[in-house]
Amino acid sequence: MSDLEQGVEELQIEATSKKKLTNKEKKKLKKKEDYEKALEALTKKGGDGQSELDSNFTISQSSTQNRGGQQLEHAVDIKVESFTISAKGKDLFTNANLLIAQGRRYGLVGPNGHGKTTLLRHIAENKFKIPPTIDVLLCEQEVVADDTPAVQVVLKADVKCNKLKDECKELEDKVEKGDTTVQDRLQEVYEELKAMGADSAEPRARRILAGLGFSKEMQDRATKNFSGGWRMRVSLARALFLEPTLLLLDEPTNHLDLNAVIWLDNYLQGWKKTLLVVSHDQSFLDNVCTDIIHLDQQKLFYYKGNYSMFKKMHVQKVKEQAKAYEQQEKAIKNAKAHGQSKKQAEKKQKEALTRKQEKNKTKLQKTEESTGPTELLQKPREYIVKFSFPDPPPLQPPILGLHDVTFAYPGHKPLFVDVNFGIDLSSRIAIVGPNGVGKTTFLKLLVGELTPTSGELIRNHRLRIGRFDQHSGEHLTAEESPTDYLIRLFDLQYEKARKQLGTFGLSSHAHTIKMKDLSGGQKARVALAELCLNAPDVLILDEPTNNLDIESIDALADAITRYQGGVVIVSHDERLIRETECQLYVMEDQGIYENDGDFDDYRKELLDSLGEIINNPSIAANAAVQQ
Repeated sequence: MSDLEQGVEELQIEATSKKKLTNKEKKKLKKKEDYEKALEALTKKGGDGQSELDSNFTISQSSTQNRGGQQLEHAVDIKVESFTISAKGKDLFTNANLLIAQGRRYGLVGPNGHGKTTLLRHIAENKFKIPPTIDVLLCEQEVVADDTPAVQVVLKADVKCNKLKDECKELEDKVEKGDTTVQDRLQEVYEELKAMGADSAEPRARRILAGLGFSKEMQDRATKNFSGGWRMRVSLARALFLEPTLLLLDEPTNHLDLNAVIWLDNYLQGWKKTLLVVSHDQSFLDNVCTDIIHLDQQKLFYYKGNYSMFKKMHVQKVKEQAKAYEQQEKAIKNAKAHGQSKKQAEKKQKEALTRKQEKNKTKLQKTEESTGPTELLQKPREYIVKFSFPDPPPLQPPILGLHDVTFAYPGHKPLFVDVNFGIDLSSRIAIVGPNGVGKTTFLKLLVGELTPTSGELIRNHRLRIGRFDQHSGEHLTAEESPTDYLIRLFDLQYEKARKQLGTFGLSSHAHTIKMKDLSGGQKARVALAELCLNAPDVLILDEPTNNLDIESIDALADAITRYQGGVVIVSHDERLIRETECQLYVMEDQGIYENDGDFDDYRKELLDSLGEIINNPSIAANAAVQQ
């Protein structure tokens, strides 16, 4: 017997020993048991997992969390006060408060490596005291690779519905054999199945899979015949199908192409339950979220509205914090000038700060909260990433293009037939289309990595191409530091090399460590610094945002906008495409065609083709603020 089943059994024994359960309580217990079984099936390991939380993390919560068990049982919101999480001795959260209101859609933002994923995992693994009425699901692992078709994997997630269907079949068999004693129960089962929409379960599962890029044939394909990325999509489809009370998503757009991101974005705008999502995709956060939770200085700060609204409010908050910090430092300096020691001066400021905080608290907060010692204000840290690509000299056309190109991988049907495509230094092109249509292959033909089956690549002999993709860090040397690497390649002075790395948002401690010890995001910054120093005439970017944070994506968009060379992008990041004012080229039917409209037209056309109701992101965001 699993720990889960044992826990449910103990709950039943405990409840029975106190008093006989009512029908309502039995149903509630049954519902909880069914969901726990579904959750156990969903979290069955299928890919690379992560270490157990208990072995690497320590957590403490406010003593007030242990009171009011009766209140917790009927609560619909999550309220965890004054919790601290440490990872191997390093504090990630200190006296932070987690507040999640029913039916809101939260975006969790903050610097990479500061604990966003850790927080999601602690919520999912019930490390906090969460109301028992709230079922939580974190979509983090790809599904198991076996003979089960993708659509059946999704449908099997609803354990309760499947159990009722099995019971229904058994009862129908008994009725057919002349047993009339089960007719009342059969009628009850029919009604329960109707109430939960069992008839529409498969169409709903197929709708979700279609939105995430699965053709009808792929929906019926065994999961063992999919790559890890596609199995991750099945896992996401399963989570959306199950509709938990609280859905947790960690970078859901990373495994998706633009078409699937557009669909998911639109689908989640209509999500009626509670959502907590970590994402570096600013447009996604703008369109989907009603609230933003900002992880900063080991605390969680709450803002009503979408990401763009949060940005404006946060800029104002940083200004106010800087002003308060300056006043504090001035007061300490004055106190020291009047003969007080540094310790006395700081103690006096702490007392003043405590009085101010107490004054601003409500009566409820004063009675509920056990306040720890007040700390002095810290200087606000500004994280600014800003870089630019040098402008190229003029080049005579033709610059770069494909003429009557046909291409097929050996043993496969052609991806492209008689394709004509060309760019110059003023080109701003975003290539869009579903996964598997050949976007990356097309870029490889354009840069000369692949040779056309027929036709020719046309390229100016003086042309320098700058290539950047999600795997760009893989060519870096393992044993060199980023600084040594740039010095060797470009004969730079030590300080110039470090300045270049700093400009691209690589933190100073990472400048001198071996590149084999850098994270994917850090390697991407080194590759961008190298790309810039190569002074390209044309940029070819294939999913450049995958290892970058929001601030770096903003900086990349600004750099491309100012750049005077040609640009070709394949990206699932809507904001990057919009900000750089790229002309869309759609890849379909073994060719590539200029799209007549703008991004909104493409979005509408795609959602119409999937039969979806099109949501309006800006209306949703404004409504969220007014609530």
